[in-house]
Amino acid sequence: MLQEAVEFYHQLLQEGEVAESSRRMLDEGLERARLIFGGRRLSPYLRPHFVTESDFARVTRICETVWSAIQKVKDAAVEDEKIVEELGVTDIERELVRIDPGYKAVSPTARLDSFLTTDAYSFVELNGESPAGIAYADAAYEIFSSLPVMRRFAERYTLRTFNGRPLLLETLLEAYREFAGAAAKEKPSIAIVDLKGLPTQKEFELFKEYFESEGHPSAICSPDELEFSGGRLRCGEFEIDIVYKRLLVNEYLPIMQAQPALLEAYRAGAVCLVNNFRSKMIHKKALFAVLTDERYSRLFTDEELDTIRRHVPWTRKVREGRTEKDGAGVDLLEYVRRNSGRLVLKPNDDYGGHGIYIGWNSSEAEWEEALQAALTDGDYLVQERVPTARETFPALAEDGSVVYAEQLVDLDPLLFNGRVGSAFTRLSSTELANVSSGGGMVPTFIIDRRA
Repeated sequence: MLQEAVEFYHQLLQEGEVAESSRRMLDEGLERARLIFGGRRLSPYLRPHFVTESDFARVTRICETVWSAIQKVKDAAVEDEKIVEELGVTDIERELVRIDPGYKAVSPTARLDSFLTTDAYSFVELNGESPAGIAYADAAYEIFSSLPVMRRFAERYTLRTFNGRPLLLETLLEAYREFAGAAAKEKPSIAIVDLKGLPTQKEFELFKEYFESEGHPSAICSPDELEFSGGRLRCGEFEIDIVYKRLLVNEYLPIMQAQPALLEAYRAGAVCLVNNFRSKMIHKKALFAVLTDERYSRLFTDEELDTIRRHVPWTRKVREGRTEKDGAGVDLLEYVRRNSGRLVLKPNDDYGGHGIYIGWNSSEAEWEEALQAALTDGDYLVQERVPTARETFPALAEDGSVVYAEQLVDLDPLLFNGRVGSAFTRLSSTELANVSSGGGMVPTFIIDRRA
């Protein structure tokens, strides 16, 4: 059904007036809704990503089962220092992790990055610290739903969309109510905190507008604008109850001593921080090394183990020694050297596609050099290649014309307190489907045939 639906959509775009009016409305809508990332269109495609109802039900079930296993890794890490070491949490990060956030959830908001193909569904990593894209996806749904081509498409197929901002707000409030207890305010104030001048600024503005429309005083603040005194965290005159933390720990650590107000307020229990600093544990890409290592299988149920085996790629920290692969013992470095065509090397704690070495795109000499760089760095992972998804999408060229091109399709379900509540899809013409490294995004519509 999916291929039939895509072909029907592309046929509709062959009708000149439908294509031209849709192209014009998309371009105007992206500008009006501020779907701009670093000065460029965030969604320069004339078709959204389609996923069938049956496939998305399976995706949801798998994501939520894997999330239950991830929670168990977090719980075990609190008690077992060896797991903290395996995750690669640094000494200064451990100090942050030890601070009680005042609520139980480790990552109230999270994003699982994955590939859905005809034959497989595979994860590649988790963003458990500060997942972007929730508000962008909402705005993109509104734009695409109004396009003439989508209205024609909806005559044959049902369309289901998501609305992530209400779920994000309720997630913030749930954490806050647990944090504040009987002292919780009905309409707590919210500060969206990140560094200045980032390409995600437009998304912050979308969140601020929504929070205020729901009666929550809101502000967009940078760490240097925060002050902590008299038991209150402030941004100028604005007093803060909840910090929606979009600031990454890696970006905060270098400025933490010079701009300590956020940490001081958090340590004092004066502000509800979402996601909190403990999310750093499961944001580490080595999380997948713990999930797929037989040494930690005791942590999980049979259902979780089966789901991990089917959908989480075999992952290990790059280091000398032996490990298990497909039930057999192997020398890890020798295995990595001999199997470049099925492996990727990636830093344990980075984003935006930085520092990734793709084995199947490397010569033998390049792969050996990459392996030595990973060993020298000391905090690298090797991960097994997963089946990737590719589809042809109509895209807006710089001159306004529509061109068709094959794209890598990275499906990103968004979780709110462990439940899938929204999703979007990243597209790229390269091996890395990452917006920071030049990719784009489209909303993910869940479709079915009309009766």
